[in-house]
Amino acid sequence: MALQVEDLEDQSKYRELLKIPYDELIDFVLDYLRRKSEVMIFFWSVCIIYIIIAITVRINIAGYFPLKNIIFHSLLGLIVFPLILIPVHELIHIITYFIAGARRIRVGMDLRQYMFYVTAHRHVTGQKSFKLVALAPFITISIILIILVLMLPGIWKWSMSLVLFVHATMCTGDFAMLNFYYFNRKKKIYTWDDFDRKIAYFYEEI
Repeated sequence: MALQVEDLEDQSKYRELLKIPYDELIDFVLDYLRRKSEVMIFFWSVCIIYIIIAITVRINIAGYFPLKNIIFHSLLGLIVFPLILIPVHELIHIITYFIAGARRIRVGMDLRQYMFYVTAHRHVTGQKSFKLVALAPFITISIILIILVLMLPGIWKWSMSLVLFVHATMCTGDFAMLNFYYFNRKKKIYTWDDFDRKIAYFYEEI
């Protein structure tokens, strides 16, 4: 039987490791983005590779298209398509949470912190499920965009390569969470969210 929130209150088996109010999430994210680890090396390496892909595409299309077309597709790749991808990104989180057994799934945003998030209200999530939920949008959307960069003609490669990079940077919160798990990899961690109180809880098995 799946763990319930009440099960984690048994102090003989579990200990509260961390409690994060949603309005402090940005501080948590920035903290774990700064911590060097294999997770962060992978993430920033991918971001560098993606920007190199975009620069390579831009060099290859130089001289073939009017400047106004390049500017238009730059705006598509840097602003328009990333905005469209926000609900797609969150939908992938939702689907993955649902597959993991969560049902009371909530979506929220905090424009002050420039953050969108998906939580599973009072659903206890183990490490493997949480990591899958965190990684699913990054992997899925990256694969689709790389295919589009390879298959689409001419200047569309430019806009797709830009959004490939921008979307990767949009995954910083997910990778900060993964880095938190990396630094606590010797512990068996469970997490749940109280969406009403806007607090995320992390417990370790004793």
